[in-house]
Amino acid sequence: MARNIAIAVLRMAVTVFLAVTFVFVIMRVSGDPIRALLPLDAPEELVEATRIEWGLDQPLHVQFFAYVGHLLQGDFGRSLNDSRSALAIVLEKVPATLLLMSSGLLLSLIVGTSLGVLAASHRGAFLDRLVMTNAVLVHSIPSFLLGIVLILIFAVWLGVLPSGGGPSLGHLILPAAVIGLSHAGVVARFVRSSTLEVLAQPYIKVAGLKPLPRWYMLAAHVLPGTALPLLTLIGFSLGAMIGGAAIVESIFAWPGVGRFLVSAVARRDVAVVQTIVILVALMMAAANLLTDLLYVLFDPRLRGRRPA
Repeated sequence: MARNIAIAVLRMAVTVFLAVTFVFVIMRVSGDPIRALLPLDAPEELVEATRIEWGLDQPLHVQFFAYVGHLLQGDFGRSLNDSRSALAIVLEKVPATLLLMSSGLLLSLIVGTSLGVLAASHRGAFLDRLVMTNAVLVHSIPSFLLGIVLILIFAVWLGVLPSGGGPSLGHLILPAAVIGLSHAGVVARFVRSSTLEVLAQPYIKVAGLKPLPRWYMLAAHVLPGTALPLLTLIGFSLGAMIGGAAIVESIFAWPGVGRFLVSAVARRDVAVVQTIVILVALMMAAANLLTDLLYVLFDPRLRGRRPA
């Protein structure tokens, strides 16, 4: 088990380092952030002096090693726009994004698991085909299009929900619904397959001989058998949700990290963009690490097994 944890932590460190390197290089070679910071008619002397002030006049490899050295000391740099700590600025946006992501994940699990079990318990019937068709259809709709449709229905036509802003419970419903419904289809298909495998097990057939309500057998015997495979899906879903946060938050003007990333890229605020990418990489790597640890914790067969 200790070996599995050590390898998982090593993979996490490598993933974060590659993310740091990638975003650092991309932000440097895609344009001059000082030109974006200063007015178009700024004299060349001011541009060069500002570039020297922010250390952007050094060769790329010198800047990179200096940046990594500061990161190891907990210094993520300063924002080009207001000279505040980039980490402090980004952390102000994190609670709103965590609230949105957790709400969307919870909704996707509730809806997806319910639909998956419902479809599996009516395998081959019309209800099974109806549920799976709609699950695939909703998952296939792009997040921005689904968000616009929900805004038109609930904010414009019905007028029962706000179209954006927040954060509050009313403002949370629509963006959380977009994230949750977009991933509920994947959860439903995965849970359906896992449920069918569990239903084929001998102990389930024995339990079916007992005078128990079908809903009780599904809840007490079938759902626990789908929990472990669902852990893997949750790990992948978290990464996809974090990656799609920028689109959803921009559509609904949600004051989170994703929307802030879009504006920081437009302003070419190098330190802020790098900090957001690093935190996102850390969150995704941590989610995958937690998934691996939970797998080992809940499945005794994996303890002591060497990873492939």
